[in-house]
Amino acid sequence: MSDSNPPPVVVQNSGPKVSIVLVLVIALIAATGYLFYQLNQTRTEMAQMRDQLLDEISKIHETTAVTTQTSRRSVETLKTELDAARRQANQLAGQAKLDAEKHADDIAANLQKVQQEQSQRVAAVSTEVGKVKEQATAATTRIGEVSTDVGNVKTDVAATRSELEKTIATLKATQGDLGVQSGLIATNGKELAALKALGERNYTEFKLGKTKAPQKVGDIAVMLEKSDPKRNRYTIRVIADDKTVEKRDKTLNEPVQFLLSKATQPYELVVNDIKKDLISGYVAAPKVQQTRN
Repeated sequence: MSDSNPPPVVVQNSGPKVSIVLVLVIALIAATGYLFYQLNQTRTEMAQMRDQLLDEISKIHETTAVTTQTSRRSVETLKTELDAARRQANQLAGQAKLDAEKHADDIAANLQKVQQEQSQRVAAVSTEVGKVKEQATAATTRIGEVSTDVGNVKTDVAATRSELEKTIATLKATQGDLGVQSGLIATNGKELAALKALGERNYTEFKLGKTKAPQKVGDIAVMLEKSDPKRNRYTIRVIADDKTVEKRDKTLNEPVQFLLSKATQPYELVVNDIKKDLISGYVAAPKVQQTRN
């Protein structure tokens, strides 16, 4: 063999290297696919986020527009109310001024009226003072006259009392038709006035004609049945406490007695004058009225 023949190629064993490279390529492809998937996923999420953001921005724009419009309307309403309030305040201020001026005028008018009334009162008081002075002078004169009159009245009272005492001294007490001791008996108007002045009993005067029905005399009723002026006698019926009692053939100035349930002392009827079909006199009733036991 000559030296021009090429040297033999030595082939080495490369199987493991190829396997490693192949695994790396596969891993690279897988990683590239995963990255591509992730990139697409990210793009999709970003697109969704962008759409959401755009939707939110649109809603915000709408809300902002509504809010702005509402705010504008509110501001316009507030401006209108403010203008109305200012006008009303101006009107109220003007009215208040007018009211204040009117009140001042009223006070001035009232003050003038009061001053006029005071002047009139002062004039009236001055007139009254003059009248009072005149009346005081007249009263002083009258006091002197009254003093004289009082003296005269005292004299008259003393005389009347003396006359009354004399009249009472002439009155007599007698026994009534019931056997009860009577009080003092009056036989005429003067003596009856003296008994009334004593005030020991209540006296009711009467004048009875002959009638068909009883006539009221104080607390009782009386009916004249018969009168005899010649003999000074009479007959009557007395109605008291729903009872009727006949008093027959009684005489002039005789105390006719009868009892009532409300009195402890008897009532007395005295006739001072007897005429044909007519008698007159009085009924004496006890002052103390109470139920008898």
